[in-house]
Amino acid sequence: MAEPLEKPGRDLRAEILADPAVVLEDRAVMQALIEANAPPGGRKVVDLRGALVSRLEARLDKLETTHRSVIAAAYENLAGAAQIQRAVLLLLEQNRFVDFLRALTVETPDMVAVDLARLCIETDEAEPGPAPGLTGELGEALVILPPGGVSAYLALGPGAGRRVALRAATAEAEAIFGDAAGAIRSEALAPLDLGDGRRGLLVFGAEDPRRFTPDQGTDLLEFFSGVVERALRRWLAPDA
Repeated sequence: MAEPLEKPGRDLRAEILADPAVVLEDRAVMQALIEANAPPGGRKVVDLRGALVSRLEARLDKLETTHRSVIAAAYENLAGAAQIQRAVLLLLEQNRFVDFLRALTVETPDMVAVDLARLCIETDEAEPGPAPGLTGELGEALVILPPGGVSAYLALGPGAGRRVALRAATAEAEAIFGDAAGAIRSEALAPLDLGDGRRGLLVFGAEDPRRFTPDQGTDLLEFFSGVVERALRRWLAPDA
């Protein structure tokens, strides 16, 4: 039996035993060991090919998992883009504000897989709460906020400085969702610049607490809120 390596080889042996990955992850070293598997003279070294193959298989499995995750994310993004595109086309088809409001707050939630949508507009010409004059399914769709109400609601949770804030629903969600607030666990908030110093807020609410979280991307919602913002400027213009 071959004697253990003497110093300085003993130090090298100790390092390898302490961290075998140093050898297994070094292609040049592994190739040299494999080629030395049966050298002249009958001496033998430990066959590390099995360990190398196992390590390579593990890396392949990791790459395949990553690949599947990337593909799944890509399909999810494509599906989300298609949903938003359908919703945008629906909004652009409307010729009356009440129909636009219905498309935005009643039909769009089903298209984009959320539970509720609310359009909030700041004004001092009406009492805060559901806008008067709307009944039925639109009874709570349009919410009046006092001047400064958009900033105040955004400041209740994280993401106040972002173009679209995704967060867990706050205890004050009743001001936006009314009686339905008890079921809402997460929300997406998109501030709207309505021109002439007027501000609005598009709010999507979900019963799933993981539907909207701060680590998610917001590109599609930013685009959608931009469409809503520009459409509302037309509806709210004095000669609209």
